[in-house]
Amino acid sequence: MAQGWSRNSWRARPAEQLPAYPDAEALAAVEAKLAAYPPLVFAGEARELKRRLADAAAGRAFLLQGGDCAESFAEFGADTIRDTFRVLLQMAVVLTFAAKKPVVKVGRMAGQFAKPRSAPVERVGDLDLPSYKGDIINEDSPTPEARVPDPSRMLQAYLQSAATLNLLRAFAQGGYADLHRVASWNLGFTQGSPEGERYQALAQRISSALDFIDACGVNPGNSAQLKGVSFFTSHEALLLPYEEALARLDSTSGKWIAGSGHMIWIGDRTRQLDGAHVEFCRGVLNPVGLKCGPSLAPDDLLKLIDRLNPENEAGRLTLIVRVGAGKVAQHLPALIRAVEREGRSVVWCCDPMHGNTIKSETGYKTRPFDRVLSEVREFFAIHQAEGTHAGGVHFEMTGKNVTECLGGMHNLAEADLSSRYHTACDPRLNASQALELAFLVAEELEKTAAEPKAEAV
Repeated sequence: MAQGWSRNSWRARPAEQLPAYPDAEALAAVEAKLAAYPPLVFAGEARELKRRLADAAAGRAFLLQGGDCAESFAEFGADTIRDTFRVLLQMAVVLTFAAKKPVVKVGRMAGQFAKPRSAPVERVGDLDLPSYKGDIINEDSPTPEARVPDPSRMLQAYLQSAATLNLLRAFAQGGYADLHRVASWNLGFTQGSPEGERYQALAQRISSALDFIDACGVNPGNSAQLKGVSFFTSHEALLLPYEEALARLDSTSGKWIAGSGHMIWIGDRTRQLDGAHVEFCRGVLNPVGLKCGPSLAPDDLLKLIDRLNPENEAGRLTLIVRVGAGKVAQHLPALIRAVEREGRSVVWCCDPMHGNTIKSETGYKTRPFDRVLSEVREFFAIHQAEGTHAGGVHFEMTGKNVTECLGGMHNLAEADLSSRYHTACDPRLNASQALELAFLVAEELEKTAAEPKAEAV
């Protein structure tokens, strides 16, 4: 166990972004109920993800992390889960084929309910209201009553996460993810599009290769790698009462695990070295992500790495860089050089979403596709120049046919945003844009396809 750590030691530290619950007794009752529930994930699963991320840190694998900005109670349903899972499978196939290395698939799912906000109050019409902080905390409805933090919402988030994980495990291991079905992993609104046709052509090449290995006697009946995939979940560990309540002691290792998800991350607004969120995350055995925004100095990053991964365990820490298009060369090289100088093992991951958010002339918060792509390309170029591994990408995306991000192959314009703008927080890539981006990232990965490879997973 981390020195001086307990699952509630975070309570003695300053905490940013946590809600002020008006009823302490109601909060304590919910925490007690959650503490008696089964964990959502298990220590062995978290250790397996850590092993795979160690390969990504060494350049033998690549991390694909994606999913909703913030999961919703109202939009919860099997079709929504299936569609996002399916797009992530498509993206992973494209990236695996290009990189010739395993892709570690991690969804922003089954726990991504809480959102940090830039201000405690937001303007909605003519009202100044407490900010909406995600369905696990309060409601998006524009009334003062709806914005009051309600601890019982944690119970609904837990139940939805459990149901989501159950379905994801069934999809991943029950035959839906069989590589022989690769040609059928498509969404109706991507069919006939340039990226949809490109995916179908790739699927045909894969199917031909599978026909060959079938003839050699390797098939889903005797090869688990063909029949299913390993799929992991992740979320920002923002709501610490929820995280503490679901922490469990692993009897195998004697260490604590965050039972809320396979991987948790610390946001750019909550990464204070002596803060509550770093304190909680340093003590659990899960892989941990750290969002690295433009204000993070190299010396501060090294201190955070020391705090979160003092034993320099491979696969333990993923640095998720989010600085904005045109700013990567200004910030990333110094961070890389500091980490390399100290010999720290990390996964370098690019989040090209959060640094490229703008407000359109029509009033919608959006993200231009070309800026997202530009930041990804800058990220790869810097790593190539520094001789380090661009280890992964982190996208806010959905399997739904939304109109929230500008541009892409279909050239989504500002006038189109209002037609299917469904997000309650940040704009997401739709399935078509996500698949298009996967092909463009694949072009970058092809440049490094000759690097060492891990065993297929």
